[in-house]
Amino acid sequence: MLDDLNTRILDELTADPRLRTTELARRLGVSTPTVRERVAKLEESGVIRGYRLDIDPAALGRPVAAWVRLQPGPGQVTRVAELARKTPEVVECHRISGEDCFLMRVQVAAIDKLEELLDRFGPYGRTNSSFVVSTPVPPRPVPLSTS
Repeated sequence: MLDDLNTRILDELTADPRLRTTELARRLGVSTPTVRERVAKLEESGVIRGYRLDIDPAALGRPVAAWVRLQPGPGQVTRVAELARKTPEVVECHRISGEDCFLMRVQVAAIDKLEELLDRFGPYGRTNSSFVVSTPVPPRPVPLSTS
């Protein structure tokens, strides 16, 4: 499915997801219907899962970022997952291998709000948190090739 044209489409859309189909076709040197059809197939097949908006959490009053690892108590895995889904400060949650079963990225207004959040998860297991001091490599798309 990822031939040269599809890879080039993905490269362009990665750089600018708001790129109009006509401009994308012009940049790639193909027709607009070709691009429209290719993008639709990439979406239908799940290669393109969506288009996202990147908002600065600090601008929304949540400048403190932290990673929280959680080792649930016996029988608490489902409850932890449900609580994470219902907690707006949890912006990312992964089920992971190892001693800790969950890794969550949270955005809060202040340190005391992180403490409140950790207290909500406390009854379900043991937490370990790390504050984000800086982000030398911000989130980025998975590379299309290794070269």
